[in-house]
Amino acid sequence: MEGASSSQQVDESESAMFFTKEELNKLKSDFETGGVEKVKTLIEKKLVELDKTELNIAVTGETGTGKSTFINAMIGLQNTDPRAAKSGYKETTKEATGYPHPSQSNVRYWDLPGIGSVNFPAGEYFKKMKFEIYDFFIIISADRFKENEGKLAEEIKRLGKKFYFVRTKIDAVFYSMRMEGKKINEEEVLEDIWSECVNNLREVGILTPSVFLISSFIQDQYDFNRLNKTLEDDLPNIKKRIFVLAYPNRSVEIVQQKGRMLQKHIWMLATLSGAVGAVPIPGLSLACDVSILIGAIIHFRKCLCLDEASLQRLANITDKSVEELKAVVKAALLEKIDRHTITRLGWGAAVTVVSAFEVGLYSIPVIGSIFGAGSSFLMTYAILTDALKDLTDSAVRVVKVAYGID
Repeated sequence: MEGASSSQQVDESESAMFFTKEELNKLKSDFETGGVEKVKTLIEKKLVELDKTELNIAVTGETGTGKSTFINAMIGLQNTDPRAAKSGYKETTKEATGYPHPSQSNVRYWDLPGIGSVNFPAGEYFKKMKFEIYDFFIIISADRFKENEGKLAEEIKRLGKKFYFVRTKIDAVFYSMRMEGKKINEEEVLEDIWSECVNNLREVGILTPSVFLISSFIQDQYDFNRLNKTLEDDLPNIKKRIFVLAYPNRSVEIVQQKGRMLQKHIWMLATLSGAVGAVPIPGLSLACDVSILIGAIIHFRKCLCLDEASLQRLANITDKSVEELKAVVKAALLEKIDRHTITRLGWGAAVTVVSAFEVGLYSIPVIGSIFGAGSSFLMTYAILTDALKDLTDSAVRVVKVAYGID
C-alpha cells in the first residue's frame, strides 16, 4: 500500500499463504453474505488442516551410508536417545521405520533399509518400500557413486517424485586426507565430489539433479543449511510451514523464521475468537475467547522449543544444563499457561484502538471488515502477537546460551 512503512507492508501471498485463491474468494463471498459467523467454518477447517497435515520424508540409500545419523540430525536427537533412529556399523534397519519428530508428530522421517543388501536386493526393494506414500526422497551416499544409487534415482523419477542426493560424511573425507598428510584445498575437493555426483546422476537420466555435500555432525558447514532451505522452498505452503516448525533450534535465524511463520495464522485465531463469543479476562478492558488464547500460546511455546522436553533435548545436545537454558526465559512462560498468566504478563493490555493497517493485515481479503466484528478479535490478535514476541525473544536467548552466541 502506498505510503506504508516497510514494517507495515505485508505481501498478500505471504499473509494468506495457507489459502488457495478459490478459498480466499469464498471467504470474501461468505463474509459478504453472512458476516464473521459464516467465515468461521472455513477458517476452522483450515486450522484443522494446518494441525493434521502430515509430511513423510523417505531417507534411502545403501547400508552404512549414515541414513540414521542424518535423520537424527534433522529431528534434533542424539543417536543415544531412545527415540532416535538406530545406527551402527552393521545393517540395523530391517524394514521401513518411521521416526516422528519429537515435538511435531505430523513430521515423520522414514529410514528405509539399505538397497543392495542381502536382505533387500535391488530387484525386490522397489516393490516392498511403497515409494508412493512419501512426499519426497533423500538418497544418502557416503562414498563413490554406486549402481544401486542410480537405480534408486531412476525409480523415484519414474514415480514422478522429487528426490535430493546427499553425500554424507564430508568431514571424514577431509579427516582422512589430513591423516594421510595430503595438502588440502577444500573448495576444490568439494567441487570434485559434487561434480562426480552430478555427472553420474546425469548418466542415468537425471538432467538437473539436486546434490548436497554434508556432515550430519557439523551442521553449520558444507551444504547442510542449503539442503534445508531447498527442501523448504520446494514444499507447498502448508507442508512448508510444518517443515519449518520442525527445525531444531540451531540458530537465531531459525527461531526468528519460526516466529514469522506462526505470526501468519494469528489472524485466523482472532477471527474465530470474534465469532464464537467473548469471555472476560480480569484486568483487561477488552474480552477474548480464553480457550483459543491458551491453546495457541501452548502451541507457540512447543514450536519454539520452550517446553520442558525440548529444553532437555537441547541441553543434551549442547552439554548445557536445563537450568542454564531456563534462566534466560521469563519464568511465567515456563509455567502453566492460563488466564492469570496472560493477565500477569500484560499481553495486549496496552491495546485501545487497533486498525487493520496498523497490524499489517490490510492485504488479506475480508480482514478489514472482520476488524469491525468487535473487541474480541482485536484483543485476541494483540495478546497472541505479544505472547509470540515474548516467546520468540526467549527462544533466541536460549539458543544464544546453548551455542555460545554473542
